[in-house]
Amino acid sequence: MAAFAGAALIILGVFLLVMLLLSVKVIRPYQKGLVERLGKFNRILEPGIHFIIPFMERVKVVDMREHVVDVPPQEVICKDNVVVTVDAVVYYQILDPVKVIYNVSNFLMAIIKLAQTNLRAIIGEMELDETLSGRDIINAKLREELDKITDRWGVKITRVEIQRIDPPKDIQDAMAKQMTAEREKRAMILIAEGKKEAAIKEAEGQKQAAILKAEGEKQRQILVAEGQAEAIRKVLEALSQADEKYLTLQYIEKMPELAKYGNLIVPYDTEALIGLLRILQKVKDVPIPEPPKPPKGDNPGNEGVSTNPSEDELKKLKNLME
Repeated sequence: MAAFAGAALIILGVFLLVMLLLSVKVIRPYQKGLVERLGKFNRILEPGIHFIIPFMERVKVVDMREHVVDVPPQEVICKDNVVVTVDAVVYYQILDPVKVIYNVSNFLMAIIKLAQTNLRAIIGEMELDETLSGRDIINAKLREELDKITDRWGVKITRVEIQRIDPPKDIQDAMAKQMTAEREKRAMILIAEGKKEAAIKEAEGQKQAAILKAEGEKQRQILVAEGQAEAIRKVLEALSQADEKYLTLQYIEKMPELAKYGNLIVPYDTEALIGLLRILQKVKDVPIPEPPKPPKGDNPGNEGVSTNPSEDELKKLKNLME
């Protein structure tokens, strides 16, 4: 009898342990639990540890994280009757676990089919070029259409991305040729612009070089003129400080060379020369001849007066100066 009582206690203890384990339910931080009691929704379990009534209550766990579902590729006809292959991915997040469990039977299948039908409708209203260049437009329109329908399922469509849009092979070949021609066109334009820019730069360089050369020549001429002016000024200063006897002597020495070519042309300053000789006469008491009288003619004066002094006379003058 005692053995039977011990076995009963063991069985009772195991039963209570199993009932305890079945009554404990742990909800993870990213989950929520829906408790059904006798087939009817009873309450929502938040993350943490909870106790339920075994065999009377059942818990359905819903993952509240953001999920992604892949939309299988499908062929879609564009507005210009070109068939393209399109596939996409849809990102969604469950906001209301009650609606997503009780308002739709198979949420994943529903969202895939919904995305496919809306893709066909959106791309069917667009031409091929618009389809290839307007992925952002397609993404926005598809997300907006899906969000309208999935709102009553307690789901938020967070993002839609078109993975690829593949036109037929012949269209791809034509697009490749068009792209190659466009690149060649851009290359030729860039080369032409480069040549134009180089020609402009070269012309500007030549212009600048010509300007600098002209400025240099101008500066050189100014410096030469200034040098010549300085030299003339120095000569004039030296002449103004030179002895009158020395200048007269130099003048007389040059007269024979001038006489070799015929008549000697007496310069206009003859009277000044004779005046100087008269001064020398007072110094050395040597008689000096009178200045030559100008010939009678239409132009009276000393200009054009000519004479032929002999070498002896020039030597006498030179001796007198010495």
